[in-house]
Amino acid sequence: MQADLSYYDYWPYHDRPKITWPNGARVAFWVAPNIEFYELMPPANPFRQAWPQPAPAVPGYSIRDYGNRVGHMRQMRLLDKFNIRGSISLSAALCDHHPEIVELCLERDWEFFSHGIYNTRYTYGMSEEQEREMILDSVETIEKHTGRKPAGYLAPALSHSEVTLDLFAEAGGIYTCDLFHDDQPTPIRVRGEQPFISIPYSLEMNDTIAFVVNKIEPRRYGQIIKDNFDRLYAEGSESGTVMCVPTHNYQVACPHRLAAFEEALEYITGHPDVWVTTGREIAEHFLNHYYEAALADIARKNARGR
Repeated sequence: MQADLSYYDYWPYHDRPKITWPNGARVAFWVAPNIEFYELMPPANPFRQAWPQPAPAVPGYSIRDYGNRVGHMRQMRLLDKFNIRGSISLSAALCDHHPEIVELCLERDWEFFSHGIYNTRYTYGMSEEQEREMILDSVETIEKHTGRKPAGYLAPALSHSEVTLDLFAEAGGIYTCDLFHDDQPTPIRVRGEQPFISIPYSLEMNDTIAFVVNKIEPRRYGQIIKDNFDRLYAEGSESGTVMCVPTHNYQVACPHRLAAFEEALEYITGHPDVWVTTGREIAEHFLNHYYEAALADIARKNARGR
């Protein structure tokens, strides 16, 4: 077991090469709806239980089913209102279980990135070959149903191994959402040495963390989103920042929660100099314009520190 993460070097936030987003935007803003599929009675995993209730876990399963039946439609209409194209963290099994959702998102030119196959099947305990097979299955399924290979990856239920990012890079991916260490894109070291980056995907802005873990009320959650944006917008005047709001259609799209989220989106999109975009577009822009400069700056600062 590694003593620490070896994917990236220490790279202080200040005094980095300046990032400029398209049209001089200060903030690259993206919304990442997690559109997931959960199994009522999934295969047992010795490292993590899928449900806190005894099987069959009807309450947990049915609220997530509500998300795909009702919540997705409600959230999709809201994102349409503000011309936000979602970047979907997709359980690939949804392509078979609910292809109509995939079709609705394709009509809107939303992005699809991989979130594994089922959100009730974890990376924990898999061999490297088993994890590779799972990643390739998810990538091939998404490509088959959407016509495009996913560029990004978020491990199912945030379950990782020591080689998760290496395997996704080897499958042709270019970015990960699984690292929560920065407010700008950063180069990531993978064993195949392919260009590969992390783009900010915030657990602090994640609606499940807010509502379920931190027990935050909807109105307060909406204000937190605005406060987060204000800070990144101010700092973005010096060098472009990234803000992500990860959502779940069975969380933020519940009737009593949606108004606060709507107000936050109206606030953010009402500002000038905001690039409302997708995860893939952020990753491609950084790779094309700033990746090499970032690597050189990291190497220079590490050499100076030795």
